Amino acid sequence: MPRMTARSRHEEHRAATPLELFFDLCFVVAVAQAGARLVHSLAEGHLGTGLAGYLAVFFAIWWAWMNFTWFASAYDSDDVLYRVVTLVQITGVLILAAGVPRAFDDNDFTIGVIGYIVMRLALTSQWLRAARGAADPAERRMALLYAAGLVVCQLGWIGMLFVPAGTARSWVFVALAAAELSVPVIAERSTQSAWHPHHIAERYGLFTLIVLGETVAAATVAVQEALDEHEALGELLPLAGGGLLIVFAAWWIYFAVPIAGHLTSNSQAFAWGYGHFVILGSAAAIGAGMEVAVEQAVGKAHISTAAAAAAVTVPAALFMLTVWALHSRHFKRTLAQQLTLPVSALAILGCTFAGHGAVLAAGLVAAATVAVGVTLSRRSVESYD
Repeated sequence: MPRMTARSRHEEHRAATPLELFFDLCFVVAVAQAGARLVHSLAEGHLGTGLAGYLAVFFAIWWAWMNFTWFASAYDSDDVLYRVVTLVQITGVLILAAGVPRAFDDNDFTIGVIGYIVMRLALTSQWLRAARGAADPAERRMALLYAAGLVVCQLGWIGMLFVPAGTARSWVFVALAAAELSVPVIAERSTQSAWHPHHIAERYGLFTLIVLGETVAAATVAVQEALDEHEALGELLPLAGGGLLIVFAAWWIYFAVPIAGHLTSNSQAFAWGYGHFVILGSAAAIGAGMEVAVEQAVGKAHISTAAAAAAVTVPAALFMLTVWALHSRHFKRTLAQQLTLPVSALAILGCTFAGHGAVLAAGLVAAATVAVGVTLSRRSVESYD
């Protein structure tokens, strides 16, 4: 078996590989499934169960992606064995995606757990291979801790299947999710893996792009179906326009600053990486919210206009606020710059009560946010020149 050694954190021109991009694209299936189930729940007025199901399912999707991404950043050897094992992980992702409807609708995680078993068998073998090729005892111990943590947590997920559905299972899920999040912290407590800051930043950016693309696709299909069935052009054009402005602004705001230079330690990188659960989850939820707003506009959703608008404005505001907390605030020089995104998030929430024009109003606020941010940034640069 070829030895797997850690890559250099200072490697120049490190970029995502075609295999990593393929891995990301396969997650689109799972994200789309989660979004579709959220749409159905919100349109029927089942807010509590819809949000709980969405958060649980999206956590499973996001964490599976996280596990692979951080390992690959440190140990991607791109040899035949590594590629084959990664393709096995992709198979597990597709099984997980197939289990999303049952997990969301019936709280049945059996298929999802089977998908995780496939992914975890592959990833655990990767960590054991990394331990075998470790340069020193500390790195070997870290890799073995990762492998052990994956096995213990996976046994926990299998055990959860035997807990009766309901409150008890929900608490077991929360406990296991916390255990999953603690594995990297424990494993790298004394030795940091060789993840590459620029590579990690690019990988997160690419996955954010994919999620935003899925949001646009979902909203487009919803508008098309509504037009085919109802021809309600007057009601749908403002929704489509507002939704596009929100997604365009989300892209602009996320990529406005290069974050790689801020990821200098595990404490910073882990907080940033874990915080992306909110960024990615809210980005995907914007698309689901757009579908709900379209269904409400043509009379297919059994909720109020304000509730349909909130399905768009709440995740849009949450996206802006979280991007500010994780990205933007580290690069703002003036008070006006620091306040732009938080104030805009509040303004977008306020648009919820603008009636049928709520989504368009939120889109205009999002566009104005970008314009204000660009203007303030230019003034700040000019004042420092």
